[in-house]
Amino acid sequence: MNYKRFEKYFLKTYKRYNVLFVKGKGKYLYDNNKKKYLDFFSGLSVCNLGHCDKELIKIVNNQIKTLWHCSNLYYTTPQLTLAKELIKKTFPSKVFFSNSGAEANECAIKLARKYGIKDKRYEIITFKNSFHGRTIATITATGQDKFHKGFQPLLEGFKYAEFNNINSVKKLLNKKTIAIMLEPIQGEGGIIPAEKSFLKELRFLCERNKLLLIFDEIQTGFGRTGELFAYQYYDTKPDIITLAKSIANGLPLAATIVDKKYSEIFDYSDHGSTFGGNLIACSAALYVLKKLNKNLLNQVKVVGEYFYKNLLELKNKYNFITLVRGVGLMLGMELNFPARKIVEECLKNGLVINVTQDKVLRFLPPLIITKKDIDFVIKTLDEIFKNL
Repeated sequence: MNYKRFEKYFLKTYKRYNVLFVKGKGKYLYDNNKKKYLDFFSGLSVCNLGHCDKELIKIVNNQIKTLWHCSNLYYTTPQLTLAKELIKKTFPSKVFFSNSGAEANECAIKLARKYGIKDKRYEIITFKNSFHGRTIATITATGQDKFHKGFQPLLEGFKYAEFNNINSVKKLLNKKTIAIMLEPIQGEGGIIPAEKSFLKELRFLCERNKLLLIFDEIQTGFGRTGELFAYQYYDTKPDIITLAKSIANGLPLAATIVDKKYSEIFDYSDHGSTFGGNLIACSAALYVLKKLNKNLLNQVKVVGEYFYKNLLELKNKYNFITLVRGVGLMLGMELNFPARKIVEECLKNGLVINVTQDKVLRFLPPLIITKKDIDFVIKTLDEIFKNL
């Protein structure tokens, strides 16, 4: 197929791989030649329950037949039911629904700034190597120069600390600081987990200085770590959680969950979203929460440990593998050379993975995978590495 014809119609924003997917089922994707691929990327941690789940299709179809969209100027039941479930599974709070991770983070940033307006506090500390979205506010929050290039001047009021370095955070604190925002595990930054002690120190620092602690759980939420949310894995509660990606298993939806103590900061018309909380997506999200039960979360832990152990064995076998890291089924393998060609070779062998930070192979499989699937991935990587 001549893939160049696609470039005629799209802005040059994605460096795509030469494959055309036309179908998904469970943990597999199928291309236009009916070739089957084991999906170990799940649309960037989106389809955590796999593709085209039969029960989810029924739920979505039922909502489509009932009501697709209703302005947020009115009340709807799917939004209410989902908000109640999210609060039940987190902590006493209130929710704002939007459509994407960047939007969820925008909401958190705006809320933090309004919280600090009386004391003229507006600065937010984020972290080097982080990623929070692609709007002007969220690329500014992102601590990577490559995402800033070409879009200056950026939004004022963001400072970047060293991840897992509490002294670096303390040095940036001043009378203008209002919040600290971070990913519990840096995803786009190369699968770098926070240290548990670091998050607890941040929590203490925020309480002592009356700062908001914001966890960006766009990628880590909904079972990825083996807990429903990563903050539960770390046993450290934030004041705000932002969620998106896998919340509705592929339908556009995001949520900003705000601790009840700060839930009256916004007033009417301070924020909004035309499509936020779409009824079809909310119905899908309720199904996702139902499916992420203790059995599935325990499976993520068991299978994740098995995967991690096998990746370590590959590291011991090949000296160009420098690091293996991650939690649950959010794992990364760092190489000492650019890894895009490895991703391309995996595609040839019927395996979908991803590379981030140029050299880090990123594994974000659906949570329904088995040890047998991991054996296939390890075997495929082993064969590719042998032929380097």
